[in-house]
Amino acid sequence: MEDDLKKAFHIRKAVFVEEQGVPIEDEFDEFDNLNGQCEHILVYFEEQLVGTGRVRWVDEFGKLERICILEQYRKFGLGKVMITALEEITLERGASCVKLHGQTQAEGFYKKLGYHSSSSIFIEDGIPHLLMTKELMNR
Repeated sequence: MEDDLKKAFHIRKAVFVEEQGVPIEDEFDEFDNLNGQCEHILVYFEEQLVGTGRVRWVDEFGKLERICILEQYRKFGLGKVMITALEEITLERGASCVKLHGQTQAEGFYKKLGYHSSSSIFIEDGIPHLLMTKELMNR
């Protein structure tokens, strides 16, 4: 499990730090562990690790965080697969709502998945974001 977490960190560093310029000290936080405060997932494409994300429980919400896919794999529908998996985990844990801080450039992607913008644009790590929310239904 610890090896899988290190793999997730490698993907996040490649996407957020190297590609998008997020300071490394802002990318990693106290939830980057395996103590049960959140659940991390890995996404593979043709046996190659290409993405990661996590869900953390905040009040009655599952908060989707650190969602990323390596650039060359972003057109294969893997983002949708990852979001669906994180939503399933949220439902399994008993939460029926999810929220996330989505980059404004990904707003359309999240809207196609049923998310609604719930805030004005704000800056997080130098990147414009929106709070987005979704009510989940048991599948």
